[in-house]
Amino acid sequence: MSEVRNEVRIEGRILYLTEDAAKVSAQLEGQSLTMAIDEPLVNNISTDEITPGWVCYYYDETLARYCLIGLRGGHIKPDAIKNGGFGVIVSGISKGCGSSRETAPYSELKSGVQLVIAKSIEKIYRQNSQNIGLLTSTDFGLIDRIKAGESIPIDEFTKGLDPISASIVRHGGLFAYNRARLAGKTSPPAITTASRPMTLCEKILAAHAIVNAASGAVGVLAVKPGDAFFARADVRFSHEYVTPMAEAIFSASLGKDARVTEPESVFAFRDHLTFLDLVMPKAHRDMGLDVQAKKLATVQDTFAEKHGIKVYGEVHRDGKLVGSEAICHNKVVEEIALPGQLVMGTDSHTCMAGALGCFAFGVGSTDMAAAWQTRDIRITVPETAQFLLRNKLRDGVCAKDIMLHVLSLPFFKSGDGIGKVMEFAGDGIAHLSLDERSTLTNMAVEAGGFTGIIEADALVVDYLVQQRGLNADDVRARIVRADAGARYMATFEIDLATLEPMVATPGDPRNGVALAQLKAINGGNDVRVDIAYGGSCTGGKKADMDMYAAVLQKALDRGKKVADHVHFYVQFGSQDIRRYAEAKGYLDIFMRAGAELVDPSCGACIKAGPGVSDSLDQVTISAQNRNFPGRSGPGKVYLASPLVVAASAVAGRIAGPDDL
Repeated sequence: MSEVRNEVRIEGRILYLTEDAAKVSAQLEGQSLTMAIDEPLVNNISTDEITPGWVCYYYDETLARYCLIGLRGGHIKPDAIKNGGFGVIVSGISKGCGSSRETAPYSELKSGVQLVIAKSIEKIYRQNSQNIGLLTSTDFGLIDRIKAGESIPIDEFTKGLDPISASIVRHGGLFAYNRARLAGKTSPPAITTASRPMTLCEKILAAHAIVNAASGAVGVLAVKPGDAFFARADVRFSHEYVTPMAEAIFSASLGKDARVTEPESVFAFRDHLTFLDLVMPKAHRDMGLDVQAKKLATVQDTFAEKHGIKVYGEVHRDGKLVGSEAICHNKVVEEIALPGQLVMGTDSHTCMAGALGCFAFGVGSTDMAAAWQTRDIRITVPETAQFLLRNKLRDGVCAKDIMLHVLSLPFFKSGDGIGKVMEFAGDGIAHLSLDERSTLTNMAVEAGGFTGIIEADALVVDYLVQQRGLNADDVRARIVRADAGARYMATFEIDLATLEPMVATPGDPRNGVALAQLKAINGGNDVRVDIAYGGSCTGGKKADMDMYAAVLQKALDRGKKVADHVHFYVQFGSQDIRRYAEAKGYLDIFMRAGAELVDPSCGACIKAGPGVSDSLDQVTISAQNRNFPGRSGPGKVYLASPLVVAASAVAGRIAGPDDL
């Protein structure tokens, strides 16, 4: 095979992931399907469905055995894709939504799949696929050409891509491209954009664009959407769920003596699988997954020690393991990120740090492995959608309701928001605390967005001075502001005063409906709940604790507690947040009301801690950020604000605080 691919011949069968489960099963049994032009295809296939959480304990070719095993319906069994001889997988809109886990496209590639075709493809999933050499396309016209045995020009798979991404596709992956780049055989195009008014993210990217990799020079006059370059990262972080795969790529590609560059700006977290032992089913233990999962933390610790990387690890109290120091995203806001920085992390919710006015986004294992050496990350300047928040939220309505409303807009449900930046602005921002702003930026990825960002202001300055002891003038000097006249691909104006409590029905965070309408769409019946989960990076902040406590105190004042049939978990996003709740007297309120307190960890949100369901008929109301099939167990997951979650725990059905 030549160093640069000019054409490819796609071998193997075509698997159509249709909504008709019988047709999918027939294909897995060896039958070929001739798809009608209007055949309904499965939409919004998340990375959780391609490689469920437990599958990600592996980070080698074992992943091929479990490709798509989590697909809704449960009809894809171990080895089905690997043994099916499939070279192409076809599905509907928003393929690869959700987590940034590179295990998903890797499992497809190692199953023999060469090409993924979908009506739209999520940004991180697509980039991860490019990095490992898995081809992607939204051109359904390729199917007949593949069936005819035609060799397809590689340019068919680079249409619409920026020059760097196109070159990576031609080279068959990121590391092959980087070898050519470092050898002088290829190079990114020069940035020639003339001075222009820029959005907040565009200005940060212009300041971080690498002009000369050899000299380390960064910064250009201006950038515009579509410009492609490598950008210098200020912060790089990963967690034990992903670090081992990135380390394996790093060592295999660069050699065992390769060193992480500037490890003082690299961080590692033991935050995802802290409580896995409490919820791992016997069937998984029998597979040896408990041993496999524990290896992840060991590999991360060894890697961090070798390279001098700070690890935010586990916490023991009275000689007993109680949890993690923090969920990575909470700690990045508390201690690490600063306004104007470029922050990359191996988790899709890295965008949460955008509340500080930095450009923060999730990447896959290959991107992180490369960045450990180069400190840079490839960027294609995204378009920005502006969200102007006006006025002030009413009592009982909070930032989670804003996002569930925004995600329900046709712009996002159709997939038009994929890869776009969500820039939040307007006078309504001033009425939101930093924690509430963090909910907005955190959930930008649920829209398929590149990231979410909010311009730093006096509130952010005060927070960084008080939380970290930084100098106020130094923080102000870091603040980046959008230019007057900056161009946005779309602008949405939202009157916060008109919003009401929202709920996202099971299956997708974009399934938002007004809480007041939920009973009507449920056949006139209340939605009984079995589990209420108040936690995750999204729902485990200080402001969230304020909300849980307010609702539960109101219940206690009326002689009520958590309903007998409901298990209500309150989980803190960091030890700092736990200390805050303790100082405010919330721990007593939580326990008197019948809630179970859980120390920090990613936990139930990724089906790895207290709060997961264990049967299909269970219903969970959760303050977390996503509810894709299988995300927090086999049961149905509704998303809502901390206020609604706490009220539902007491009512025993999905309800708002006023219902108490």
